[in-house]
Amino acid sequence: MSASIDNAHFLLRRLHSLVGLLPVGAFLIFHLWENSQSRFGAEHYNGVVVAGLQQMNYLPLLELFVIALPLLFHAGYGLVIAAGAQQELRRYPYARNWFYWLQRVSGVGILLFLLAHVGTTRVWGLVEPAVHTDLYGHLQGLLSLPWVFAAYVLGLLLAVFHLANGLWAMGIVWGLTTSAQAQQRLAYACAGLGLLLMALGLHGLIGFLP
Repeated sequence: MSASIDNAHFLLRRLHSLVGLLPVGAFLIFHLWENSQSRFGAEHYNGVVVAGLQQMNYLPLLELFVIALPLLFHAGYGLVIAAGAQQELRRYPYARNWFYWLQRVSGVGILLFLLAHVGTTRVWGLVEPAVHTDLYGHLQGLLSLPWVFAAYVLGLLLAVFHLANGLWAMGIVWGLTTSAQAQQRLAYACAGLGLLLMALGLHGLIGFLP
């Protein structure tokens, strides 16, 4: 019985990391690139970016099976992992242990941020259809509030860290980086990716400011 539970956990951990990369991580990168077009102004963002997505074939199915369900699995099983984690940071104050703990904390923070973000955009759009016709103006109004802008910057930082550190951990989980040198090289690559995505995300947020 114990062996079967361990095998199931082994497979779920790998599926969890894989889903975190594809499609969840890929969607994050796409979403940051999409929002970076805010610098072109309201007409371009609403008329090209938002309208173009809304006109995609099978959009509800894509949102459900490519975004929502994988994200729910990744978040749900991530909470299971976090609940059973024992970091013991004072006893083992190693960098890897700290990053493992920060990965769990950032995951919870991202989940809370997503609930607020989706609630004030997609869900609120069901109540007020004007949100979808002028998403640029809606986000501009939200981000003009300093505390909302700070919350979005924090959400961006958590998401980028979670993806970059998750990619590094995935290399170990999948046996792709078996040596210390390989792990160090991947750490540099993931840090570079994280900085690039952070810059892209900040560029997008600033583009919404009045």
